[in-house]
Amino acid sequence: MVVLEHDRLAFRFPEVHAQAVLVVEFQRTLRLPDDGRDYPLPPGLGVFPLAQVDDYSSRLPQSWHEHGGVFLPIYQAEALWVNFPRWPGYPFAVKVAAGKINALTGDGWDNDLSETPQDYLVTPEQPWLDGFCVGKGVIRQFVAMPLGEGYTAEEQLTGEAAHGGLQLIAYPMKAEAHEETLRTGGGSQARYIALSEPGHEMGLAPGGLTRQEIYHDPYGISAWERSARSRCFVHILNSLQYTAVTGRHPPTRPPTAAEYAEAGLPWFEYYDAERRALEGAAKLAGIDSLAPKGAKLGKMPLPENEPVEPALVRKLSPHGAVVREGAF
Repeated sequence: MVVLEHDRLAFRFPEVHAQAVLVVEFQRTLRLPDDGRDYPLPPGLGVFPLAQVDDYSSRLPQSWHEHGGVFLPIYQAEALWVNFPRWPGYPFAVKVAAGKINALTGDGWDNDLSETPQDYLVTPEQPWLDGFCVGKGVIRQFVAMPLGEGYTAEEQLTGEAAHGGLQLIAYPMKAEAHEETLRTGGGSQARYIALSEPGHEMGLAPGGLTRQEIYHDPYGISAWERSARSRCFVHILNSLQYTAVTGRHPPTRPPTAAEYAEAGLPWFEYYDAERRALEGAAKLAGIDSLAPKGAKLGKMPLPENEPVEPALVRKLSPHGAVVREGAF
């Protein structure tokens, strides 16, 4: 069962374990320059507001009504990352897809888990996901673009603009496996939280590079209760579409990466020495990010794409932010 609670999704499996709850947030963040450089992790700028499709079904495409789920607004000037808050901490295997393209492997949608290659992430060991896993320790940001223009990962890999949005499926850990991890002490720190006509659907394209590791499953695929799963389809509207559908304004437009860097505000690096990172997907590494795709199409989809120089980079670990000792 999936419940919408205060702009967060809660996946609940009381039939598996009383504590089997996964909370998911969709965080707003800076759109990084797509200039071939890899940047530290940008900050979270607050959660995206979520609304249920069923509450506005008469104003939304019929396909959205069939998918159900929720929707959120996004500006082209911002990007999105998926946050898995540490609480309540029950382990889950989670698959994340964009336009039904797996964000870790580049493969099409599959309701089951795959161990080789690993097509899911594990919470709470994996505290968040910023985008498409294109290499070991490197991802490309989730950036929204209109479907049908050729930019999204879905269109580049399948040749079709059929789905758009973001898809999640969650599997709780088996109760007996969870009890064993509690006995053996098996195991993340939350990250710093600092017009088209309605119906023109949005998908997710690969944007700028940022440094992030996606970790191997430390428990093994047999630990997951694969007979119990819940899915949610997260649809995306641009800011004007969102206002037209809901009558509400989205959050204020975010700063650009250049504005943020010029203000001297912090960026982040996360490292867990005890975890082994996935290698990244060749399929995803082979598709174009927004800037080169726009060049091929003779367009300029990314305004304000100048390189920036992050001056303040804070290091995070599963135990919290690392405090610099300094001089005495």
